[in-house]
Amino acid sequence: MATDFAVFLRRFLTSHLAGLRGCSPNTVTSYRDTFKLLISWFRDERSIPPGKLTLDHIDAGAITAFLGWLQEGRHNGVSTRNQRLAAISSFCTWMQAEDPARMACWQGILAIPAKKQARPAVSHLTVEQARRLLAQPDRSTRQGRRDATLLAALYDTGARVQELADLAVRDIRLQRPAMAALTGKGRKTRHVPLAGNTIALLAAYLAEHRLDQPGHDDHPVFYGQHRARLSRGGIAWIISKYQAQIHDPPLADASISPHVLRHSKAMHLYEAGVPLPYIRDILGHVDLSTTEIYARASTEAKR
Repeated sequence: MATDFAVFLRRFLTSHLAGLRGCSPNTVTSYRDTFKLLISWFRDERSIPPGKLTLDHIDAGAITAFLGWLQEGRHNGVSTRNQRLAAISSFCTWMQAEDPARMACWQGILAIPAKKQARPAVSHLTVEQARRLLAQPDRSTRQGRRDATLLAALYDTGARVQELADLAVRDIRLQRPAMAALTGKGRKTRHVPLAGNTIALLAAYLAEHRLDQPGHDDHPVFYGQHRARLSRGGIAWIISKYQAQIHDPPLADASISPHVLRHSKAMHLYEAGVPLPYIRDILGHVDLSTTEIYARASTEAKR
């Protein structure tokens, strides 16, 4: 027979997160991984097998010990520790209404503070470095043309890597005003303008792959073998492949991820005089304070 913890956890991950809140599969996976670690911790550190783990075992003392184990036993950083705490706190917030008899217990867990961490620096490329990276693919080959289009679209839209991976043909508009519809966190869709060079690359790419023909609206824009959409890891690998071809130590030795291209686009827009509210809308930030990191980073670089 399933324990009360097992029953409520399944409802939280399926009915609540994926259903009512409409969280993305990546968010649900992150929450699920947190509870997998917590269940393993109870099994290995408290000798409580998963089949006997109940809500009575979940309290502030246990969660505090679990968070300590993440940092000391698994050597996780502060950001990872705080991310795991946020997932558990979300569960406890939901449980207050589902299990009011233990409300004091859930509130005790919710009172566990997140650890302060140093504000990370914004890693980004200069305009010239971004230009060199985007020029690396060999456009005389079919794969090179795909990769050139992918890199241009990723940089030009400032998209999160998953947003680019999820991009379907119906999300691309090449007629004026040209734009890409990106669906990001919270399943929110925003429309991002496309620049002339990216428009030309996308138009040629879609025509070459016959994706501009009727019946391909739901086809992924960027795909690999067996016409399956590229994964986040696949897109990151494409970037690292072309970075390795650059014989410029500062650029070749830099840590370039898809998110670094997103940061780079935002920094270049800010330094070109684009107001922060517009940059916020392009990046899909909910709060302007999140976008202000680029203003602070630019000011620090100038200082």
